[in-house]
Amino acid sequence: MLPSPVPPGLPVVHAAVEYVDEARAVLLAHKERGALRLAGPLGEALAGAVRAAAPGALPRAPGVPPLLLVPVPSARRAVGARGHDPARRIARAAAGVLRREGCPARVPSVLRQRRRVTDQSGLGARQRRANVTGALEAVPGGGRLLVAGPVVLVDDLMTTGASLAEAARAVAQAGGRVVGGAVVAAPPAPVPAASTARSAPMGPPGRLRPFASDKRN
Repeated sequence: MLPSPVPPGLPVVHAAVEYVDEARAVLLAHKERGALRLAGPLGEALAGAVRAAAPGALPRAPGVPPLLLVPVPSARRAVGARGHDPARRIARAAAGVLRREGCPARVPSVLRQRRRVTDQSGLGARQRRANVTGALEAVPGGGRLLVAGPVVLVDDLMTTGASLAEAARAVAQAGGRVVGGAVVAAPPAPVPAASTARSAPMGPPGRLRPFASDKRN
């Protein structure tokens, strides 16, 4: 799944669900209203997107390198205001799902903001790209962690893809190998003006799947 326009350096990103209706409400409740119990089902949905993003890396046989789920880091002030880091919490829940399936997934703390960025809400695609370009870097020693296995960049939501593209740049600069991106949700594809049919999911079949279909017992 790709936004339009596509920011330079954005890997192929898979989303579990369109950012509408119940999915939007659940993500906002977890992110902004501290409904931390929702991290579990959101992690299950993200795990489904990770499976699509790294099919060649799953399942992982014993003794092979782990799959690294690297969240796009939130600003410190945002984490302080919310009382938690939503993307990291969901990533850890997704890693737990994958580990129970036999995949040695990890969520290393390897990226950080190297400069302050403006709140992205209200910014257009070009403004977002300018806002985050060069804003991320690997933490000291992060390069050693990033070469431990293939990297899937993860986040709760993708809009323009600017943050994920910047994360991909920072990971690559530190020596990591990004194999794809995975998010819980992304905006639905626009419906052509001449079309009266219901909007189809963005991207080729399998790249955007219903929220419920990613829940496994």
